Amino acid sequence: MSFIQTPPSLENQFDDDRVLKSYLARRLPGDAKARIEDELREMGALAVGSLLTSLHEERLTEPELTQWDAWGNRVDHIELNAHWKKARVIAAEKGVVATGYENKTGELSRVHQFALAYLFEPSSGVYSCPLAMTDGAAKTLLMSGNKTLIDRALPKLTHRAIAESWTSGQWMTERTGGSDVAISETIAKKDGDNYRLHGTKWFTSATTSEMALTLGRPEGNPPGGGGLALFYVETRDANNRLNGIQINRLKDKLGTRMVPTAELTLDGALAIPVSGAKDGIKNITPMLAITRTWNAVCAASAMRRAVALAKDYAKKRVAFGAKLSEKPLHVDTLAGLEAEYQGAFLLSFRAVELLGREEAKTITEAEAALARLLVPLAKLTTGKQAVHVASETLEAFGGAGYVEDTGLPRLLRDAQVLPIWEGTTNVLSLDVLRALSRDKTGEPLGPIAREVHRLTERAEGSGTKEAADTARSAIAHASTWLAETFVKGIPEVERGARRFALTLGRTLEVALLIDEAAWQKENGHPPVAAAAARRLAKNGIDLLTQEPSSDDSALLVQ
Repeated sequence: MSFIQTPPSLENQFDDDRVLKSYLARRLPGDAKARIEDELREMGALAVGSLLTSLHEERLTEPELTQWDAWGNRVDHIELNAHWKKARVIAAEKGVVATGYENKTGELSRVHQFALAYLFEPSSGVYSCPLAMTDGAAKTLLMSGNKTLIDRALPKLTHRAIAESWTSGQWMTERTGGSDVAISETIAKKDGDNYRLHGTKWFTSATTSEMALTLGRPEGNPPGGGGLALFYVETRDANNRLNGIQINRLKDKLGTRMVPTAELTLDGALAIPVSGAKDGIKNITPMLAITRTWNAVCAASAMRRAVALAKDYAKKRVAFGAKLSEKPLHVDTLAGLEAEYQGAFLLSFRAVELLGREEAKTITEAEAALARLLVPLAKLTTGKQAVHVASETLEAFGGAGYVEDTGLPRLLRDAQVLPIWEGTTNVLSLDVLRALSRDKTGEPLGPIAREVHRLTERAEGSGTKEAADTARSAIAHASTWLAETFVKGIPEVERGARRFALTLGRTLEVALLIDEAAWQKENGHPPVAAAAARRLAKNGIDLLTQEPSSDDSALLVQ
């Protein structure tokens, strides 16, 4: 008899997600719960239905660039695959961006929106990329107070009708590098009340969007970030011709293969200043807060999909006389991954909650201080977790995890961009240190320490006391490390910045799980969060405990 493996399958991704359902049961008021859950159930069905089918059918079809037509005219047309076109329609009609701005659920509108995004993303072919930048552009324009641009673009960026909806790009990366945007080479030349941009954008995602926000240096401005300005660019003119933009080539990337990522030359692109002719990096900050939150939620979503597939497969795959789900070592491996995912989910959605409270103007001063640290911590922590979980889940499938037409290798390739997009792990770790260094209270870790202690107050009754002790010890150690290392000088602080930031992020995850465990116990839910808290704490959260010497580091990279 021939040997044929049974592939994994998925049920409705809302009904089957006990973590999401428990989270929403705690936070949604009764009058909103039924309506929101109906929307999420529809998205959960699409995520394992027609959207997933088209993702698999189109897995080999990538964007194609045609630079010239048959008669020698420069056209620079990018043709997208059928799946991305389908994803665009679903995202618009289901309000994956719009829900965050319609304010139907008050301060929970962002929770509602990101729950939709969380269900949508794993089957979208990374259509979350233009959605994240569209959301970020909408928020940035609103924060700018530029009424002309708000009236022009915001209704389109948040429209549910596909014929009226726009997406936005975010063009920051140049040949000089991505993270250090202050050395941008794009020049902005005055043209009446507006500008013409001249330069090269080396990496532009979702290049087919109708508009973009980008940075350029107005002629005569000084070098550095302060001399840059933030510009609004519509990609095509009234005659549907590219607006002083040439598409040099599409990028050949490791993953996110359906995303049309291109190198652009700006040759006189008409651009409108968003907030004056300077301080562009400062003015782009609202966009980065949004896109980093998207990155964290999408990382949690990717982990959920990978673990769901591996858990289902374990119930079907028979090896050495039993199902994998009956093998203690395999069960232990999957349990560790599940704990990582659950912590990532709660950390990313805590950032979402604070975003919603900030926009509803119900946020407290203490919560605002926490949010400024939480967003970069959530992004960097979940990005690293997503790659680890994707790699381990592929291994859980054995050789099938390495075979392209199973669709599984894409999970790892697409996850690998999550620690890179919107600031690498090292860059964001240094951002966290800079934010802490600006503290004037004498307790830079105060917002995080208070959050950890608040969240672990009810640990005794939920079976998570040991995990709570681990979390509190990790925060105390991080605070001591920061104070002692600052005395040694900036190089020593920077050397440990990644371990420090990941310690904070992972500790917050354990604390959030402990708080969720207490609620689950009080409300008669299965003690899933308690098990995840105990396991994540044992997976390791204090990465500062065995810090290597700087001499060894220097020797190893010579």
